[in-house]
Amino acid sequence: MSEVLVVVDHVDGAIRKPTLELLTLARRMGSASAVFIGPADAAAGAAEKLAAHGAEKVYTVDDAPLRGYLVVPKVEVLQHLVEKTSPAAVLLVSGSEGKEIAARLSIRTGSGLITDAVDLDADGTTTQSVFAGSFTVKAKVTTGTPIITVKPNSAPVEETAGAGIVEPVSVAISEGAKAAMVVASQPRKASGRPELTEAAIVVSGGRGTGGDFAPVEALADSLGAAVGASRAAVDSGWMPHSFQVGQTGKTVSPQLYVANGISGAIQHRAGMQTSKTIVAVNKDPEAPIFELVDFGVVGDLHTVLPKVTEEVTTRKG
Repeated sequence: MSEVLVVVDHVDGAIRKPTLELLTLARRMGSASAVFIGPADAAAGAAEKLAAHGAEKVYTVDDAPLRGYLVVPKVEVLQHLVEKTSPAAVLLVSGSEGKEIAARLSIRTGSGLITDAVDLDADGTTTQSVFAGSFTVKAKVTTGTPIITVKPNSAPVEETAGAGIVEPVSVAISEGAKAAMVVASQPRKASGRPELTEAAIVVSGGRGTGGDFAPVEALADSLGAAVGASRAAVDSGWMPHSFQVGQTGKTVSPQLYVANGISGAIQHRAGMQTSKTIVAVNKDPEAPIFELVDFGVVGDLHTVLPKVTEEVTTRKG
């Protein structure tokens, strides 16, 4: 059975949920092999968790020589593994870094690339939602090794024992890969909420909030959800751009998306249309968002959301 390489997305060894989803998809195509590029002292713990989610093999790469550079050293590591293992596919999480690595890797290996897949079949056929969710596309790489990035929340996380055989990998990084360096970085302040693109539930606010996101944030916190915003809310300066959901912001695909005071312009729909269940609260019964939703509430979010939050809190208690 051919290997399917899964590039591990993690923070200092703490593996993020989308990687575990990729392992589920990888097992449909072949034998899941995780590629952990990170601190050497975190490799053992990471390998244990990856094995518990079906990884038959875990390639570990000490990232000490790679730190301080942009993505090219990681691309060279993956290029080495592709040439060494001839995998059935390489799967990465669809994020800014994942897609850049995937694009560079496809060029270096002469392979086809598919981004933002939301499903993957055993034969490598992917499903994508394109043109702002207007079309569903089936696509398959026909040249080289399929390089595929997958949106978070596209597959269930399944705990199934894998062999988890650890194989350390050492790759000599070229001088060209070190041409761009990170000279400074600043950690983002923790909000206590899940990452927007990974969250199972997202509660967003738009122009209808009038700049008051307190009801949106309160509901999000009661549900353990991430907070999002429409472009109108961001352009008005009410929320930072990092919260924006839409064509020029982040693409999310949660199990539940709650849109509050958002009209449903195509720009916003492009970033959330693949959500499994969509709920909208809007004062305008003719708002385009209601054409998309599973459940809609016509009302003022400042009245509706506090009542929902109270009910959620009561039921949790």
